[in-house]
Amino acid sequence: MVDIVIFDTDVLIWAQRGSSKAAKVIEKEVSREISIQTYMELLQCARTKQDHKNIKNFLSEFDFIVLPLTENIGHRALIYVEEYGISCGVRAGDALIAATAIENSLPLTSANRKHFKPIKELSLHIFKP
Repeated sequence: MVDIVIFDTDVLIWAQRGSSKAAKVIEKEVSREISIQTYMELLQCARTKQDHKNIKNFLSEFDFIVLPLTENIGHRALIYVEEYGISCGVRAGDALIAATAIENSLPLTSANRKHFKPIKELSLHIFKP
């Protein structure tokens, strides 16, 4: 069992939609962290102010820690987009999330193996919905 992980946006969306499997994966961790990119992606999916409130409540209930964007994270993400954007389709959001995990020496839990597969230094834990 891992004690601290960063969660990708997809796992949180599964939990918010009522997946007990996603909720269990989240609940088992001692410390739950997300990238500021994940937080923005969640808010971006909201359609109303109530959706924003629900997202904030969800993050608060699970005691998520939002990790900030740093210069090192931005630089590392840029390198991933340069190296893997054309050949593997790595996009800026995923690059920022992966870079946050790596810069904080934490594994990333995601259902999207394809999005992160080319980033070899990333410790990726696959969630299967």
